[in-house]
Amino acid sequence: MGKEKKNSLSARLSGLHGKSSIRYSVFLTFTVSAVLVVMLTAFFFYRRFSGQLERTMLSENQILISQINQAMETYLREKMKLSDAFYYNVIKNKNLDDEEVTEKLQLLYEANHSSVENMAVFSMTGKVLATAPPASPKKNVNIMGQEWFVKSVQKTEDLHFFNPTVQSVFVDTANPFKWVIPLSSSVEITREKSTQQGVLLINLKYSGIEQIMSKATLGNGGYIYLTDREGNLIYHPKKQLIFSGLETESNVSAAALSDGNHKETFEGEERVLTVKTVGYTGWKLIGVMPGRRFSFNTFQNRLFISSIILALLLVLVMVNSRISSMLTDPIRRLEKSVHEMEEGNLEAVIYTGGSYEVMHLGRAIQDMVDEMKRLMEATVAEHESKRKSELDALQSQINPHFLYNTLDIIVWMIENEQYPEAVRIVTSLARLFRISLSRGRNIIPVRDELEHVRNYLNIQQMRFKNKFEFSIEAEEEVCAMSTIKLVVQPLAENALYHGIEFMDEEGRIDIRAWKKGGDVYLSVSDNGLGMTKETMEALLKGEISSKTKGSGIGFSNVNERIKLYFGEAYGLRIESEPDEGTTVMIHIPAVPYGEEVVRWGR
Repeated sequence: MGKEKKNSLSARLSGLHGKSSIRYSVFLTFTVSAVLVVMLTAFFFYRRFSGQLERTMLSENQILISQINQAMETYLREKMKLSDAFYYNVIKNKNLDDEEVTEKLQLLYEANHSSVENMAVFSMTGKVLATAPPASPKKNVNIMGQEWFVKSVQKTEDLHFFNPTVQSVFVDTANPFKWVIPLSSSVEITREKSTQQGVLLINLKYSGIEQIMSKATLGNGGYIYLTDREGNLIYHPKKQLIFSGLETESNVSAAALSDGNHKETFEGEERVLTVKTVGYTGWKLIGVMPGRRFSFNTFQNRLFISSIILALLLVLVMVNSRISSMLTDPIRRLEKSVHEMEEGNLEAVIYTGGSYEVMHLGRAIQDMVDEMKRLMEATVAEHESKRKSELDALQSQINPHFLYNTLDIIVWMIENEQYPEAVRIVTSLARLFRISLSRGRNIIPVRDELEHVRNYLNIQQMRFKNKFEFSIEAEEEVCAMSTIKLVVQPLAENALYHGIEFMDEEGRIDIRAWKKGGDVYLSVSDNGLGMTKETMEALLKGEISSKTKGSGIGFSNVNERIKLYFGEAYGLRIESEPDEGTTVMIHIPAVPYGEEVVRWGR
């Protein structure tokens, strides 16, 4: 009976699932999953977040303590250098009885008085030999019994830093209870002509250490203090309270710890100690951070967590709705986009979302449409390229600067009554424009192309006052062959402006045309500045402009037009060496003028 009842319930659920829509099934499944995820997230959030916060704060505290340690070591190094300067620049090999030593000592003190309370040199019997500022030792003070004196005598090779203490060596009526940090070392002193051992003492102002340490504060209620290697406090933000017995600290046990992070329980509270040893002294920087101070037990934190959970539920519902749409709509959207394409809109974007099968089908259709568009665009681009090249050639035929300069020359010649020269340049200009126009034809005989460049060079020769010579040689058979117009003149123009214009000696341009096999070759040579192989390649690729002052038709333009009309086997070739000149060779097929329509359909 139980088994039949179980099967009946399973059948009902299956029937319900079968009658429901895909969107409803996905929505219900995802909603249940979302609730579980939110519950698990809320359960683990506190531990995860608080642990991460603690690790982050520990890392930041370590960085801060390292920075304080670096500042402390820098401060100590500066005082060690001061001690060296005291000894080597003031005392060593100097007679302490000379007034010069006293003056130098006073100058050294005045340069460092902001961090130094006083500086002095003592004999091995405790007698003051030199001091700055001038001061008298206190009566009944046992210099030889002072810790700094004893350590310097015992370890003559070291510099010694000592714990802060009240200055008790010299009389100071203004402030008899100044805190200082003694720095001492054994030194060799000179009295008259004999040398003996002595002790150098520099009382550093306690404020120097205090300024460094007072800037250090840790987050979350933490703080940093400084001890010597035995745990005696050198600096603590609550030092006065600790000395008066109102506060306590685990400084002795903390000083025995190695560098790094350590957990401890102090007065019933968990704390994390970060220990860092200060170089040269063995002092310990100890950072104290209370244990888990971050809690969600406050109203603000509870409100924050509730807001996070509600926002997460809202996002999950929105994502659920989006996923449902993604699973049910892809086929309809694909059909709609295909239909739009069938209506003639090739720019329609084919839908490629949904499941793998729908996505694959959409991509296949999109690839087919893209290929069709690519083929159409390639055909259009080819015709557009040809049209643009022809348009560029026509637009470049009349260069405004060239025309203005030529007209200026004509006006100047007329004003100076040089009528034959004016007639010659006007005639050349007229022929230049007549051949440039060529009644709208783009294919002209080689003869006309050479005549065009001859007229151009005649004009330029008069403009440049015969600064260069030129020659044009062509085989008779070649003159009757076909070429696209404006391929030789741009090369002559570039030879003039970029090869000859800046030469000191006379320039020369030689133009030749000949037939070899089934091809025609035209060359433009100059004796100008030449160019490197890299420059030649860049010119042919159009990476370097070659039309600074010319007509605007560069090497790459001519090369592309030749290849466009005659094929990739034809074009330009450049031969050049720096300071040797340049030769540019045009290579085109040998086709008699008049047969170009049969050959190229033009």
